[in-house]
Amino acid sequence: MPTFLELQDDAALLSFEHQQHLSARVGEHSWKVNLAEHRFEFVGDTPLVCETVDLLGSAAPGPRTWLWSWANPFGYSSEVLGLALRAKEFGERHGIPELATAEVPFDALPGSPTEPAHVASLMVEATKAATGRWSGYQGPTGGGTRAGFLVGHPDLLLPEPDLAGTTRLLQQGVVELRLYDHRRAFHSYAVNRGLGVESAGSTLVLKGTGFEIAVEFTADNLMSRMSATRG
Repeated sequence: MPTFLELQDDAALLSFEHQQHLSARVGEHSWKVNLAEHRFEFVGDTPLVCETVDLLGSAAPGPRTWLWSWANPFGYSSEVLGLALRAKEFGERHGIPELATAEVPFDALPGSPTEPAHVASLMVEATKAATGRWSGYQGPTGGGTRAGFLVGHPDLLLPEPDLAGTTRLLQQGVVELRLYDHRRAFHSYAVNRGLGVESAGSTLVLKGTGFEIAVEFTADNLMSRMSATRG
């Protein structure tokens, strides 16, 4: 059974790739949401109206808690609660209290974060791994509170993986992301991205169409070396 911390590794690299893709698609932007109309919109030079939006919850600085949308007394419609409820069911099934508890204190999360944006990021990432939905967004809603969403649109789907893009993504992820277990993060990325993956001792081999990437890890599961070949 995965822990909340392991879900962070499971989501990290594929979520990072989706966020890069989303940023490239919408560019400089603002955003608007109307949950009563199930509408989430990126506004800017390249606007995008998402086909789906799910409200996951909100991180508030006053009570220093994350409140899941399904527990919010505002009473949102079932159309925008689906993925939050799926995360709740996942948490109940696997014994992950961060996903199954209505209101989660900041101090109950890894590292006891203090910033609502950090808390929202942790909860959105865990939900991505629990639900297999990867395009997310979190933003301010006033008073320092941050809300987390998962959104969907065909433009946000990733292209087929290739050697250059996958290698760059993996290298950048190791440098820029906080990965607790590199080997787990790489293996989860390969599985969720549809790549083949083989394990041989301290090495994982990720296989795509026309390429392979061999990644070596230390005894502590930290990446130590990566090499790529075509064909």
